[in-house]
Amino acid sequence: MADKNYYDILGVKKNASDADIKKRYRKLVRQYHPDVSDDPDADSKIAEINNAYETIRDKDKRAEYDAMLDNPFAGQGGAGGFGGFDGQSAGGGQGGFRWEDIKDQFGEGEAYGDGGFRFDDIFSAFGRGARGQGSGSAGGQSQYGGFGTQDSKGQDQHAEITVDLASVYQGDDYSIKLNVPVRKPNGSVDYENKTLKIKIPKGITDGKQIRLAGQGAAGIGSGKNGDLFLKVKISHAANIRIEGADVYQTVNISPWEAALGEKIHVSTPAGTLGVTIPKNTKSGSHLRLKGKGIPAKQAGDLYLTLNIVNPDINSEAATDAYEALKQAFANTTIER
Repeated sequence: MADKNYYDILGVKKNASDADIKKRYRKLVRQYHPDVSDDPDADSKIAEINNAYETIRDKDKRAEYDAMLDNPFAGQGGAGGFGGFDGQSAGGGQGGFRWEDIKDQFGEGEAYGDGGFRFDDIFSAFGRGARGQGSGSAGGQSQYGGFGTQDSKGQDQHAEITVDLASVYQGDDYSIKLNVPVRKPNGSVDYENKTLKIKIPKGITDGKQIRLAGQGAAGIGSGKNGDLFLKVKISHAANIRIEGADVYQTVNISPWEAALGEKIHVSTPAGTLGVTIPKNTKSGSHLRLKGKGIPAKQAGDLYLTLNIVNPDINSEAATDAYEALKQAFANTTIER
């Protein structure tokens, strides 16, 4: 990398936009920062990367550098000596890495649209200060300007919780047991069993999350614990399906209820409801009960799918009844 110009070092074209240069720089930092990279030349590479970026991210310095590239005999020397940037940034330290500089360049704790990269994510994924002094310690100092030992909130954790449909309609209290990580004073992480009481909000829909603040992974140093997010999965009877806040329930009815029309009582997630079956109802017809679905912010509807069930013939009287029915509707034509 030492024989390349700054654009070559960053892997961008000379006419690259500021946004493209910044994006490329972030990618290289993730790849070569000595606290996370296994590359034996990571120290020198990150120094060159920082040196190059410090120059071409600045409008005036970039203009001077471009002029030097266009006229290499103007006395500036090679890429490594431009403007006093010789692998040591203005902040000093090996590789020119200072937390203050990072904040100035990107904003502390900011999440970015191109992949959501945050500098503290590096150490959540790979272990803080992996190659520095006091690795894993809350107060140790990394040889890279202490960047790897910043106090940081622990990672958020995600899990799934199954609740029954009745709890969703009414709201309910649940208890769950978790094996949660706890960071000890010496920086190591241990696990302990913990019972958490959870309030299931009335009207929560399938796939929504419940956030439990501070119940995620242990923080670094004096950093707060992460949060625990529980994804809700709703369990229900086989004759029910859920679409958003709408609930669909299959209800069996008799042939005479379907033909004559009668009022029946149905046990539903919204309670026992009186329902009138219209005359000449066909199997598969729907009855919509507005607002009787999941009581979310915008309540869903309950749809009853009517399924006509013929009684079994298990006696002579039942056989005679079907024969009489057959004679009564002898002139009926059924499309098949």
